[in-house]
Amino acid sequence: MNPNGTSAVRLAVDRTACAGHGLCYGGWPDVLDCDDQGDPVVLRDPLGTEAEVESARSAALACPERALTVESV
Repeated sequence: MNPNGTSAVRLAVDRTACAGHGLCYGGWPDVLDCDDQGDPVVLRDPLGTEAEVESARSAALACPERALTVESV
């Protein structure tokens, strides 16, 4: 639970579904980066701010492979 009393949220990457397009970390570098192979890496788990949660949701919607999901933890 976050300090504001809401549930924590995380961004999950399904590496088997990811095709490495780079749209996620290219478009939302506040929540995602890439590793040496070009796979997305989540920068914070759980996400720390509402802005990060919104960025994560946007990245998940933009993923052509639907390899990103935003989950409550």
